[in-house]
Amino acid sequence: MLTYALENRGTDTLYEYLYKQIKTDILSKKLVAGERLPSKRLLAKNLNVSTITVENAYSQLVAEGYIYSIPKSGYYVTDISADLMKPLPERPAKQFEKPEEKKTYFADFASNSTVEDAFPFSIWSKLLKEVMAENSKELMSRSPSKGVYELRSAVAGYLYQFRGMDVKPEQVIIGAGTEYLYGLIIQLLGYDKCYAVEDPGYQKISRIYQAQNVCCKFVAMDENGINMEALEESGADVLHISPAHHFPTGLVTPVSRRYELLSWASRKDNRYIIEDEYDSEFRLVGKPVPTLESIDVGEKVIYINTFSKSLSSTIRISYMVLPESLIRRYDEMLSFYACTVSNIEQYTLARFITDGCLEKHINRMRNYYREQRDLVLACIKKYMNPDKIRIREENSGLHFLLEIDTNYSDERLRNNAEARDIHISFLSQYYRNTENARYHTLVINYSGIMPEHIEEAVRRLIESIE
Repeated sequence: MLTYALENRGTDTLYEYLYKQIKTDILSKKLVAGERLPSKRLLAKNLNVSTITVENAYSQLVAEGYIYSIPKSGYYVTDISADLMKPLPERPAKQFEKPEEKKTYFADFASNSTVEDAFPFSIWSKLLKEVMAENSKELMSRSPSKGVYELRSAVAGYLYQFRGMDVKPEQVIIGAGTEYLYGLIIQLLGYDKCYAVEDPGYQKISRIYQAQNVCCKFVAMDENGINMEALEESGADVLHISPAHHFPTGLVTPVSRRYELLSWASRKDNRYIIEDEYDSEFRLVGKPVPTLESIDVGEKVIYINTFSKSLSSTIRISYMVLPESLIRRYDEMLSFYACTVSNIEQYTLARFITDGCLEKHINRMRNYYREQRDLVLACIKKYMNPDKIRIREENSGLHFLLEIDTNYSDERLRNNAEARDIHISFLSQYYRNTENARYHTLVINYSGIMPEHIEEAVRRLIESIE
């Protein structure tokens, strides 16, 4: 029976401490692969805690891939490769450019934009005035190529506190949007390299690689993320993935597959992984899953993220974190580029982060989006026949999948919704290899729907697909 000294948990909640202790036992092999864990009720009784505490700890371990459940059997320890393992950090803490709108809809379930009214205008304007008053000299000075030190330092501190990443400000590079940073990565790693992307995946990524005239391979996915056999067969040198919350499937890559990916990257000197996160802050159940970069011991991961999702889709400030082994190469090859983000935006954002405003804003928005999601789900269950639908991946981020039982084609369903002033997208649209495509599955983005429109929007949606 598992026994832990819960009185030593410090500032951790009971479930966080229990989750960490079990994870430590798995990583240290005290709990071996395939071993059955105590039932929630039995462990709760042994530790004198509620079953909810145990359930939350188990749920976080399942989300990260350390354990798995078998219905009517229990929870078991996952087989995790030890090739590249290092202990995960204790304290971890994008959306891309908004598509041009050709039409305004009553409700757009296909758009991953954010609600305009949610931006903290009063706080941002206050900090902006402070920057103009106190940093006038710095505002008129040329920004370093990587961005001003204050912002890079603030980003490094934020990543350490909330994403468990121990990085130096020198590793952080600021850019106006992730598309710009993709271009820098291609120049840094080489136009002669072959870049692999997820299939299905966010189409703009592959279009950027193709526009740069580099080799771009589409790699199929399985239930754990990128299919390793398909990755090997692709001959790729660089893999571009979103392991924390894949778009559009919503998959979270478990820790066992993450170590497989790191092992793949380590087998050749010129292999790298681009870890692209875009809404990891908005995991609505449990803590954000630790980054791939935080368990990388071979300096093979380039981490990239943006403030477009956490602040606004119009805030074009993104950043990437290079492995230390690539910093010198960047300085020699690309430091002649001017930083593409204005000084005034950089200094304002730096204060926004260091003053704790970003953390408060994300917490507020997480609650907002949780209520938004709950309302959408409640309306779907209210208006739809439960035997005709299946909801998947509703807890991982700001979209989920809605599988529907219908004889209509995706195109006809999309036209039906269009006639009712509702914009929808289907999972099948995001596949390069149409033979693998899954049909009759809607990708429901709810972050940009006005709350007062949700019930009517869902009602119209249901009318269009039934």
